[in-house]
Amino acid sequence: MEAQLDDGAFSIDAFCEWAGIGRTATYEEINNGKLCAKKRGGRTLIPKQSARDWLANLRAAKAAA
Repeated sequence: MEAQLDDGAFSIDAFCEWAGIGRTATYEEINNGKLCAKKRGGRTLIPKQSARDWLANLRAAKAAA
């Protein structure tokens, strides 16, 4: 059986658009170890699986009373 390839990575700008958060918040998540990022030359890339894991690990929003 052939191993499945990962489905790519987001640039910082693409991740921000996908996640609906800004660049500062994105870099805070990376620096706090909550979001995995990789470097390729001067580019910072966020593997899409890491982005999905990050989203799944956010705390649930509470319903308004």
